[in-house]
Amino acid sequence: MSKRFRVSMALAMALVLLVSMAGMTGCKAKTTPSKDGGTGAGDIVKGGTMSFYIGEPAYIDPYNTQESEGTEVEQSLFDSLTRVDPLDPKNLVGAAAESWEPNADATVFTFKLKAGAKFSDGTPVTAKDFVYAWNRIVNPNTINTLTKKVDASVIGYHLAFVKGYDDVVGGKATEMSGVKAIDDATFEVTLSQPFADFAFVVAHPALAPVPQALVEGGVDYNGAKVPFGDFPVGNGPFKMAEPWKHGQYIKVVANENYVGEKPYVDGVDFKIFKDTEAAYTEFEAGNLDFAPIGEGKIKIAQEKYGVSADGYTVNPGKQVVLGAENATYYMIFNMADKDLKNLALRKAISLAINRQAICDTVFEGTREPADNILPPGIAGYEKGAWEFAKYDVAAAKAALAEAGYPEGKGLGTIKLSFNSGAGHEKIMEIVQSDLKAIGITTVFDSADFPVYLKSLDAGKFQVARLGWLADYPITDNFLYPLFQSKSGDNKSKIVDPAVDKALDEARKITDDAGRIKAYQDINKTIQAQVPVSPLMFYKHTRVGSSRINNFVWDAQGLGDFTKVWISPAK
Repeated sequence: MSKRFRVSMALAMALVLLVSMAGMTGCKAKTTPSKDGGTGAGDIVKGGTMSFYIGEPAYIDPYNTQESEGTEVEQSLFDSLTRVDPLDPKNLVGAAAESWEPNADATVFTFKLKAGAKFSDGTPVTAKDFVYAWNRIVNPNTINTLTKKVDASVIGYHLAFVKGYDDVVGGKATEMSGVKAIDDATFEVTLSQPFADFAFVVAHPALAPVPQALVEGGVDYNGAKVPFGDFPVGNGPFKMAEPWKHGQYIKVVANENYVGEKPYVDGVDFKIFKDTEAAYTEFEAGNLDFAPIGEGKIKIAQEKYGVSADGYTVNPGKQVVLGAENATYYMIFNMADKDLKNLALRKAISLAINRQAICDTVFEGTREPADNILPPGIAGYEKGAWEFAKYDVAAAKAALAEAGYPEGKGLGTIKLSFNSGAGHEKIMEIVQSDLKAIGITTVFDSADFPVYLKSLDAGKFQVARLGWLADYPITDNFLYPLFQSKSGDNKSKIVDPAVDKALDEARKITDDAGRIKAYQDINKTIQAQVPVSPLMFYKHTRVGSSRINNFVWDAQGLGDFTKVWISPAK
């Protein structure tokens, strides 16, 4: 969410970059300096296969890519229309589109596709492929190619402002009237209301084109048909080398049919593990080239490996990345639960949590306590805007008494849910201790991320953790998906028609300052209901080996595999 991406959506765990020892020879080219001033160790060496640590993704098919694991893989296989510049997130660059133009009131966007673009199987990419892909995301009757069952996407909200979206979601139509293929190279999108930031929206990796014939008929692999969900065929810099081995790995190789700049590496192996701590152990043993830093080892890593000058780019001697992310870690309250529907109880829990202790104890000061659901890097952030996102034991006890449970008397055990194997246990231990201090007894409930996410979707939780990494760096991307009544990422199940209406109205404001002010007002309305409790703002805590050159881990939590190269073994 995620993740981001990013794209979506919910942050499950850290992503780790490994490097294989094979195939390090090849042709050379001059280096291009990164923005931190480094140029890597000499001339670029092409070739080699990187291996990259991830948890088991929920999906790698674009139509429902909803968390960081799947988004990392999917963005290597597909190009959406635009792309956020990895080192300048306020800047958009072309991806599948060579140009785009909004009309005067930002209700119609026209995208010109790059000439000669192909899917990795060699078939041309046309505007019709975008029309099909976008309708597939929105259609509630879309079939999951792995299960062969109806499995509606939870990320259709990205296209909620496209004309005809409501008709498709409501079953009145199967295609949005607002998406049209004017010709093979021209994709036109008509919105139901003005939205000046729409070009940022279409940068989301899930909004890439897909080939209808392969989605519906399967992909040929070694004489057999493989489901598209296990072998996505895209238009990006890499392509699947073989079908997804669930619980083991996903292998991609450079796409010879890619119309953009070719990557330097031959491929990437996304290796699937349950435990992030094991990744740092492997890194320390020399078996990985990019990893999450182990618990309690951040300062040691900084001293040992050096710190990236810009916080995002890894080069030899500048290997620890600590840049800010457009992401927030928060607790969700199930507002439909018999206990958690009590506003005063939600306030008590939020006020009882010592956010600074979590940042200092678990992350050695490399996180910041959250006082807002919006992180500081997002326009519209206001310091202290979330009134109950602070540590105040006296106020927490008073709120608990107001809820009808003085010192916790009469309140049953509250379940704290989190995804296992991703380092959340230590955070939850602090939360558990803080709640015990005001009289609230809790019990842990954990599961692997795909199972955990389904339990949240089904509302089978009381208090749970999630992280939200911006799919695109705009305010709307936090407030709409997390708090709009019908959004699939509204896990707290907050329902407020006034908020829904205000979110829709804010999107119509073409003046930047006016739009930001509207979102700030909406944010204040939401926080008063305490549907979630922001805990901390994310920062990177990753480290690369001295063999990694010009590798960028951006503010969205995605790696740029097109520019990275690996120094040859000495």
